[in-house]
Amino acid sequence: MNGDHRAGLDRFSINQMTVRQLSLPDLAAVCGRLGVTGVGLWREPVRSYGVRAAADLMRDAGLTVTSLCRGGFFTAGDQAGRTRALEDNRRAVDEAAALGTDTLVLVSGGLPAGSRDLIGAREQVADSLAVLAPHAAERGVRLAIEPLHPMYAADRCVISTMHQALELAGRFPPSSVGVVVDTYHIWWDETAPDAVARAGAQGRIHSFQLADWTVPLPAGVLTGRGQLGEGSIELRRWRERVDQAGYRGPMEVELFNEELWAREGAEVLAESLSRFVAHVL
Repeated sequence: MNGDHRAGLDRFSINQMTVRQLSLPDLAAVCGRLGVTGVGLWREPVRSYGVRAAADLMRDAGLTVTSLCRGGFFTAGDQAGRTRALEDNRRAVDEAAALGTDTLVLVSGGLPAGSRDLIGAREQVADSLAVLAPHAAERGVRLAIEPLHPMYAADRCVISTMHQALELAGRFPPSSVGVVVDTYHIWWDETAPDAVARAGAQGRIHSFQLADWTVPLPAGVLTGRGQLGEGSIELRRWRERVDQAGYRGPMEVELFNEELWAREGAEVLAESLSRFVAHVL
């Protein structure tokens, strides 16, 4: 393995969702055996285990928590719903800080029930960020807006492109609000490479996530993220783009895939690491 690959391996992070069949202690143990030093965690399993206990486990295992997924889902049809969303996001910020990560990934939320107003929903997201960003800044946590593929706009995320995410983030300081570059969601968009370059120039790339696009998509589409190198995305080219944009942070492999979840978790993690070397570095 050459020096560039060794340096790239130091940036490898496994998102917990890729191997959700592993308990937190098992995840830490497998990472230790494979020499993986970065993990992206999810709120639900962390809260089930205990936020403080999870933080202690990661620290004792020598693992860096590269991000916490997820906050967001700000869009709601009434003020009570918006208030509940903000309260939950404040808790998410506090959990990220307790885990020692500086990055909370945000999925904005889809259209409010019965609404067709995309622009209005995006403004709800902006209004929520204006309230949440000071709380996050006080705790040393950056808010990372993740654009999702347009097929999720109605029910999951009204922010569909890097350009939209950057326009929203641009209302706030780069140290406070930035974006997630996720290959699965933006690979199709011919404007995304320029947006990634702009995001880098502004210091707004707060997370880089990797997954491949495979077809046919499964029923429900949410679990359609393919293993690295199995699909249509030029993964190495996207890694080169974020590097050229000045990003030097972790590279998280985040896969939602029923077939992978049915396999032994340690095997999936080892395979993900091997494919990261082959198809990303």
